[in-house]
Amino acid sequence: MKAQELIAQARTQQRPALDEQAGKALLAEYRIAVPQSRTVKSVDEVDAAFTQLRAPVVVKIMSPDILHKSDAGGVKVGMKSAAEVKDAITAMAASPQIKAARIDGYLIEEMAPVGQEIVIGGLRDPYFGPLVMVGLGGIFVEVLRDVSFRICPITRIDAEEMIDDLKGAAILAGARGRKPASRAAIVDALLKVGGENGLLMTHADDIQEADINPMIVSESAAVAVDARFILR
Repeated sequence: MKAQELIAQARTQQRPALDEQAGKALLAEYRIAVPQSRTVKSVDEVDAAFTQLRAPVVVKIMSPDILHKSDAGGVKVGMKSAAEVKDAITAMAASPQIKAARIDGYLIEEMAPVGQEIVIGGLRDPYFGPLVMVGLGGIFVEVLRDVSFRICPITRIDAEEMIDDLKGAAILAGARGRKPASRAAIVDALLKVGGENGLLMTHADDIQEADINPMIVSESAAVAVDARFILR
């Protein structure tokens, strides 16, 4: 489904945001890598879905009523068999917060390679229009607020400077024995989101907020593990 069709479908369903599957489909339209995944409605569909994926996998609840899946007990990682996936879905379905919500299904997804977590996001400012943001993931964005913003559209030089603005930039370069995260992959992702023909500029009238969190960056690639888009 094309990008504009994904947004139109969400509006038709009167959803304020794209669900995770639609959000990742939108990213894929802009050639941003996302994990292979399948959606199931119940445990009866797990066996067929699991055979099309490489273990280990993660299972996530899909619900328009649950914004923060982890807080609701709607995420389970590291499963290596269809039986483990079924157990995870059964446990999620029994959770009080999930039982009270509307459920679209369960997303079964290949786990991303090990790497450095970053966040790429954006918002539409009432004065400046679309803005793009990058930050280090985990505690760096949640507690330290180590992020950098630019007005869209950004250039390659802007993307490079955004990375250099981060207090934790040395971590991306491989400080203290860490494996370096691909700077080229981060720049490429920033341009696909906030560049002249990027996602935020192309859909400036549709997207109020974008949150790719986390994006896992290895030595050679960047993969968007979660994505949230709030519509205007």
